Amino acid sequence: MSDQPTNEKGTTEKPAVKLPGTVEKIIPPLGPSMPEKAQIAVEGAEELYREIRVENTLQDANGNDVKLKPGAHVEVTIEADPAATTPKKPALKKTDQPPAG
Repeated sequence: MSDQPTNEKGTTEKPAVKLPGTVEKIIPPLGPSMPEKAQIAVEGAEELYREIRVENTLQDANGNDVKLKPGAHVEVTIEADPAATTPKKPALKKTDQPPAG
C-alpha cells in the first residue's frame, strides 16, 4: 500500500502515468555485494530507451521478499510532484491557425 495522500476519488495527488512492461531477463549479480537485476521492456517508450534495469527485489502483501520471473507482465508507474509539472498545451488541428504575433 502507498503512504501517499489520496484525494476524494481515492487517487494519489501526484500526476502519474502507468505503462505496461514485460520482464525480458534476469541479470545475475556482477559481484557478491551486488544485487540481481530485472531488465524490463517498457511498452510505449522509444525503441532506444525502452529497457530499464531495476533491482529484482519486491515485497508481497505480507511483507515477504519476492523476485520477478522472466516473462512477467508488470506496470511501470511514473509520478511527479505537482510542482514539477506544467499544463500540457493542446495540439493544433490542421484547420487551426497559430495566433498572429
